[in-house]
Amino acid sequence: MSGEKWFIEHFDSAGTAFGLRLKKKLEEVQTEYQHIEMWETDTFGYLMTIDGCTMVTSRDNFLYHEMMSHPALFSHPAPKNVVIIGGGDCGTLREVLRHPGVEKATQIDIDEMVTRMSEKYFPELCESNDDPRAELLFIDGVKWMRECDAGSVDVIIVDSTDPVGPAEGLFKADFFRECHRVLRDGGIIVQQSESPLLHSSSIIRDLHINMREAGFTSTQTLPFPQVCYPSGWWSCTMAGKGTDVTAFREQAAESKPFETLYYTAAAHRGALVLPPFMQKALA
Repeated sequence: MSGEKWFIEHFDSAGTAFGLRLKKKLEEVQTEYQHIEMWETDTFGYLMTIDGCTMVTSRDNFLYHEMMSHPALFSHPAPKNVVIIGGGDCGTLREVLRHPGVEKATQIDIDEMVTRMSEKYFPELCESNDDPRAELLFIDGVKWMRECDAGSVDVIIVDSTDPVGPAEGLFKADFFRECHRVLRDGGIIVQQSESPLLHSSSIIRDLHINMREAGFTSTQTLPFPQVCYPSGWWSCTMAGKGTDVTAFREQAAESKPFETLYYTAAAHRGALVLPPFMQKALA
């Protein structure tokens, strides 16, 4: 196309692709765990890719970060201690620490370079990295969870990559059992759960099964738009330890003391109403 350069991610299993017109490559690094590249795009700002897959862009990351954090925090009666597994770009950490009642947020990502790249190219996502309530650890999140004290955490956010490679174990029942043990009574876990259109009858259905098998009493998937991910439609799945995650503190969400670009109490209510094809797939 007249010499234009594009980043195109092919989703072979779905027979689709997503592309962004590029201005230039900014940087790339091969870490112990993965290949990270930074790009400047024509219309989506900066783009981070990992192993050739889209991770985060300047333009649409707010959709993901807000929905990975606020629904779970407003579904919990009073979240004080929050743990984020993954989330190295720090956007979810920023959203969590917008809740004044949160006393501590621990982010655990195995690859420190993701955070260092984000600090350089997405500084707006890293605004809360120096918050005294924030703790950033660059270690194995599954191992950390195994060694964590029982009944010590209110909310666990699993902000992981796709269920392959290092992230595969984060989708398994054994991991959810450890999360169930670590959570206090009334605790909530939320896991990014891929595309409702492409994965309802596979990954998302299996997540519900594995979470229930691990002892969680309530599960709920919330779809939301995400332009740069497969199908343009994404989701998170919550599970409660004695907490009904199909309900939330609506008044608190209505009167939240911070601004959001996507999340509202109305958006939360709407996301709880799954379309018929998802209801059928998860039945």
